[in-house]
Amino acid sequence: MDRAELDAYGGVPVADYSLHYTHIDTLAATPIKTSSGFLHRITLNKPVANGIIIVRDGGAGGAVIAIITTPATATNPITLDYRVPFSAGLHITTQTAAQDITVAWK
Repeated sequence: MDRAELDAYGGVPVADYSLHYTHIDTLAATPIKTSSGFLHRITLNKPVANGIIIVRDGGAGGAVIAIITTPATATNPITLDYRVPFSAGLHITTQTAAQDITVAWK
């Protein structure tokens, strides 16, 4: 990621822009972080046709940030940029099919 791209994310200096990632490859409810933070992006590494991923602010009953349904014809990796804050934690649930995804967050 170059300096121009970092500046597009609110001018955060390179030294302060440290993302974490979580890889999920099972059918599961996964708590990613239990406090406030920032959801940067989700990459569907190996999309599964009609797979559903639910992204929440907080635990399993938290506010929905996104419900992602993988296209039936998806075969290549797909990256979805969110760049949104969450306040009560970040929780990802994969449903209907085991997904292979990577979540980038701070």
